[in-house]
Amino acid sequence: MTRKTVRIAMNGVTGRMGYRQHLVRSILALREQGGLDLGDGAVLWPEPVLVGRREHALKALADRHGLEHWTTDLDAVLADPDVDVYFDAQVTAAREEAIRKAVAAGKHVYTEKPTATGLAGALELARLAQDKGVRHGVVQDKIFLPGLLKLKRLIDGGFFGRILSVRGEFGYWVFEGDWQRAQRPSWNYRAEDGGGIVVDMFPHWEYVLHELFGRVTSVQALTATHVPRRWDEDGKPYDATADDAAYGLFELEGGAIAQINSSWAVRVHRDELVEFQVDGTEGSAVAGLRECRVQHRSATPKPVWDPDVPAAGDFRGQWQRVPDNTEFDNGFKAQWELFLRHVYADAPYRWDLLAGARGVQLAELGLRSAAEGRRIEVPEIRL
Repeated sequence: MTRKTVRIAMNGVTGRMGYRQHLVRSILALREQGGLDLGDGAVLWPEPVLVGRREHALKALADRHGLEHWTTDLDAVLADPDVDVYFDAQVTAAREEAIRKAVAAGKHVYTEKPTATGLAGALELARLAQDKGVRHGVVQDKIFLPGLLKLKRLIDGGFFGRILSVRGEFGYWVFEGDWQRAQRPSWNYRAEDGGGIVVDMFPHWEYVLHELFGRVTSVQALTATHVPRRWDEDGKPYDATADDAAYGLFELEGGAIAQINSSWAVRVHRDELVEFQVDGTEGSAVAGLRECRVQHRSATPKPVWDPDVPAAGDFRGQWQRVPDNTEFDNGFKAQWELFLRHVYADAPYRWDLLAGARGVQLAELGLRSAAEGRRIEVPEIRL
């Protein structure tokens, strides 16, 4: 067994997701398991190079995890021939320029979403990467979560019959930051800094719907800024200029209808922070991040509307839990493994920058729909 070291420039790992899910739960987890077995007698050993703007934060992370390489000089990292892969988890506004530089330097690119602030920029990145001949991928983590993997298993097994509708509920209460510290960064609530729940969550909904149920063919959205005043990380008040809630209606190829509510101004009364109910002619399912429950046609009760009589049945208790039937790894790590196999073992991989551009397109059209108060067609995009 031979070991191949691959140096990965990881930009934005001082942020919550970049640090917790991508560095600790993915790259460092791969190192803890001895590397990634490519199946051909070679093991891939990821060597992260931490990149960011705050020197003290990068040094603290490197010291905490015993890592040798960190820098605030992105250009120097991209000029280093020993660095093969560039990963981006920065704020959205900074991502497009950095990816453009990485592609020009001939680095393989793996990135968080949205990939750019607009569709034109997202498509240009995909074209540049294709022309340069580098491998490229976009994080689409939710389809690798246990709950949605179980849902995919049901779809592939024909459990639903003809799928009629999808209803999604996502969100939680993000504190304003005055009497309790906010659990999301303040830039999320400033449109001028690339914030807003549409640009954050609609790219997720695009790939979830596309992968599981079919391409989105139209969108109608209503957005709101329910909490107009918040307090930043320094305790200073600011005006929230970005949407903190979005109510979307999506038509899907094949005829199903999806309705997804996204909100940072909602209190949770569901089993998980995101849940999708799928209804079909033969059965229904409710899937969250980890769990999935089903009700088959043969076991569906026959409720009768009578507001004068208390409900006699336990509706939640009439659903059956879908068993795991396998071991589920961290979803971010699972996709990292697939991308690295794509780069170094030529394994197939379809979650590329063009897929990322579809998410940017849906967010852009969702905002346009909300601004114009109408349903908008979503054309299929190609390079």
